[in-house]
Amino acid sequence: MTATTAIEQRRALLQKQLDEAKTQIERNKLGQFATPTDLATDILEYAKSLLPSDLKIRFLDPAFGTGSFYSALLRVFPASQIVSAIGYELDPYYGDEAIKLWGNTPLKLKIADFTQAIPPNSNEALANLLICNPPYVRHHHLSKVEKLRLHNKTLQTTDIKLSGLAGLYCHFLCISDAWMAENALAGWLIPSGFMDVNYGQQIKEYLLNRVTLLRIHRFYPKDVQFEDALVSSAVVWFKKALPPTHHTVEFTYGGSLTSPLVREQVLVDVLRSTAKWTRFGGASGSLSSKFKPVLLQDLFTIKRGLATGANNFFVLTPEQVSLHRLPTEFLKPILPSPRFLSVDEIEASRVGNPVLDRQLFLLKCDLPLSEVEAKYPALWKYLQLGVKNGISDRYLCKHRSPWYLQENRPPSPFLCTYMGRVDTHRAKPFRFILNHSMRQQLMST
Repeated sequence: MTATTAIEQRRALLQKQLDEAKTQIERNKLGQFATPTDLATDILEYAKSLLPSDLKIRFLDPAFGTGSFYSALLRVFPASQIVSAIGYELDPYYGDEAIKLWGNTPLKLKIADFTQAIPPNSNEALANLLICNPPYVRHHHLSKVEKLRLHNKTLQTTDIKLSGLAGLYCHFLCISDAWMAENALAGWLIPSGFMDVNYGQQIKEYLLNRVTLLRIHRFYPKDVQFEDALVSSAVVWFKKALPPTHHTVEFTYGGSLTSPLVREQVLVDVLRSTAKWTRFGGASGSLSSKFKPVLLQDLFTIKRGLATGANNFFVLTPEQVSLHRLPTEFLKPILPSPRFLSVDEIEASRVGNPVLDRQLFLLKCDLPLSEVEAKYPALWKYLQLGVKNGISDRYLCKHRSPWYLQENRPPSPFLCTYMGRVDTHRAKPFRFILNHSMRQQLMST
């Protein structure tokens, strides 16, 4: 056993012990999800395939943890090729132990917030290999003050105005631009959500216009990379250089970085005109094996649940119906969002209503307000409460006529939870629920 392999075993054990001594809530708050050994090794081996064999490496990891990537760097590259290695770790709980672990190596690990650090002022001191698994902290866990600071730092560094919905990893990626030498290689292990969502648009513009995007690899969904974080992961590779004319980007899917199941080359100009990037490198790409993944869209017609625009107004309990004396002809039994269902099979009554402990009714009326006022004064009075409380001015409501009109959606025989977290009672991040009732499913708001 080599020394570097032995120290990786020590590091992995240390990581496990440190993680277990913290609660998952504590780690979620700081977005601390350690990179598994095999994945870190795969990433560094791929980096080696992209770099000249005589390149003297100046390594940087802005979110070091205990050093999964640094450990892989030492195992993949000869020591003579590594001239410097710098890491940043915000949490001294991990950082102090990492300093002890790597004390006999050239690593310079700083216990500090990378987003507040000052980059070197000479190109010779900047990193030419940056590998990072940044903190997965969603925007709503960032304070207004912190969001403003990060927004200003990103804008100052890259002239990019990130959305207020962008997670911390988006800021890490942009801020690190100032730490990279010209032609430096960067590999980022990040959630793949940026490829499709609106807040990822600025990240995609950076990847297409400010650097040369080389490759995006997405993992097969069932191969969750982090046992304690249910996110779809991607590894994004780029070089700090302007993209050449007619440049193509490789999209890969499934398997590993070095042996993906699917490959597809896509022109940058096509990416610039495409809103959702997850369409590339999926099942429609060129298979590098006989395996072809079966997607949900191959089996089902998929639609979201019913969007009311204001569940707390349009979805009522029997007690609320009685309190406001609402007419029953405008009340339809409805299924709650699947995350509020404790059963995996919904039985139906003889008239098709769901048999549930918690009954809910959807207020559904398509009559004009003048007719409601004339014929159903109790309902008209309730709708006036909606106007008074600003419900009628909400986005979905103000784009409907009348504003209280609801979607006509057929019932679904199957319901599915999505964007879930592992439930401690069920241990099922995704659930399929069989629906025997003839009622619509409600979408969370």
